[in-house]
Amino acid sequence: MTYGMLIDLKKCVGCHACSVACKEAHGTRPGVRRSRVEREFEGSYPNVRKTAVPMLCMHCETAPCVEICPQDAGYKREDGIVAIDKEKCIGCGSCQTVCPYDARHLAPSEDGYFGPELNEYEAVMYEAMPPMTMDKCTFCAERVDAGGAQQACVAACPAGARVFGDLDELRAQAEAAGGYQLKAEEGTNPSVWYLPFKVNE
Repeated sequence: MTYGMLIDLKKCVGCHACSVACKEAHGTRPGVRRSRVEREFEGSYPNVRKTAVPMLCMHCETAPCVEICPQDAGYKREDGIVAIDKEKCIGCGSCQTVCPYDARHLAPSEDGYFGPELNEYEAVMYEAMPPMTMDKCTFCAERVDAGGAQQACVAACPAGARVFGDLDELRAQAEAAGGYQLKAEEGTNPSVWYLPFKVNE
């Protein structure tokens, strides 16, 4: 099975629970965001609408980040999850420059959020995050491998805006409801689909 995610923009309230849960679950270094929420604005005053758009690695079928990596540190698993081998990554930034979704982030320093002296949590979590290596969303691959526990962002969403599972099923559901992929014109064929925010529907 190939994994994917479906995000319902009408349900998303922009609360950032997904981002906070991701940060807590993975203990990412300062400046590293596996999950974030962006805002899009349409119209002009006074007829303006704001839409919250959760962003993460799109786990593209054709992943330019994997293709460009000079160290073969970026790779695609059989289940479609795009991952990084931290032992091979040299932090050159090549993958970051070609990602259309700004989904890769470099941990530039060994410091934690409060300076060079790490707290107990950081000391434990940063072991899996060497400085000067790239980091990104992994669809919580460790949870997938452990038997399919919900992804941190999915479990945290109070509105139930995210669904993770079989990509074919989610794609069919999205297409039936007028869903779309972000920046489809890039030709990457993302594994993350969005349901549009249709007013009064």
